[in-house]
Amino acid sequence: MKLYAQLNFGGNCEEAFRFYEKHLGGKITMMMNQSQAPGAPGGAGKAIIHARMNIGDTVLIGNDVPSSVFQKIRSVYMYLAVDSAKEAERVHKLLAEGGEVYMPMEETFYASRFSQLRDRFGVSWSIIHERPRP
Repeated sequence: MKLYAQLNFGGNCEEAFRFYEKHLGGKITMMMNQSQAPGAPGGAGKAIIHARMNIGDTVLIGNDVPSSVFQKIRSVYMYLAVDSAKEAERVHKLLAEGGEVYMPMEETFYASRFSQLRDRFGVSWSIIHERPRP
């Protein structure tokens, strides 16, 4: 059994996945829009019906949903653990641009760097560089 995270977007799934691939070291392994689907009618759109990406050991799935039903993710966070405080700062800055920061990047009792934000694509993130454990 496997468990994947699936993110719904309101028309910018491809843009988001390309951004994550470029800046988070991900690798897109599948990207299909409506017009590429088998049996798609003429004039089918560019909305993504299935995207798949590997980020580290995680598989991320994404797709576009009609704007009439799309809502920003509210109670789920992608939890991204990075290897250094410098990398945490870099990722936070990239994801915060055009987004909304809930908790600024700071040192905590459990992390050398931790922040929470919603990126410009509507995805909420927790970014952490954990303190070494004794």
